[in-house]
Amino acid sequence: MEQPILNEHNKLENPQMHSCEHLINRTMVNLFGCGRAVSAHIERKKSKLDFALETCPSEEQIKQIEDKVNEVIRLNLPVTMEFITQEEALQRFDMKRLPENASEIVRVVHIGDYDECLCIGLHVDNTSEIGTFKIISHDYKDGIFRMRFKLLPLE
Repeated sequence: MEQPILNEHNKLENPQMHSCEHLINRTMVNLFGCGRAVSAHIERKKSKLDFALETCPSEEQIKQIEDKVNEVIRLNLPVTMEFITQEEALQRFDMKRLPENASEIVRVVHIGDYDECLCIGLHVDNTSEIGTFKIISHDYKDGIFRMRFKLLPLE
């Protein structure tokens, strides 16, 4: 199948960090029943994500997040793409972050059967390329849990 033409992407993410962001989002949704991050700043050296949570996760839960993301990374899951219409996407995804001028065809990024979301960013081909996820700090204020993290190089 010929790849559809999508909107121009306005930034060049680090594929490892951006792919890890997807895993963190799914892990937070699974563990806390929250939505995906309300704010993200993803960079090669370190990144941060903000989640709307009713309470701050405990130190045990912080370790659980880190352990689960690393467990999924070690599964060596394939990262694949699917192209669907916006109408199809409405049935499967929260569309509020889709830009007004988005193309009629949108791209879904799948990380194995662990996560799927609408995304036009750069990703690895397999989670084995990501490295080791490490939460370097976190805080909680006014219902927002912020985690700062980095990726340790592949060994």
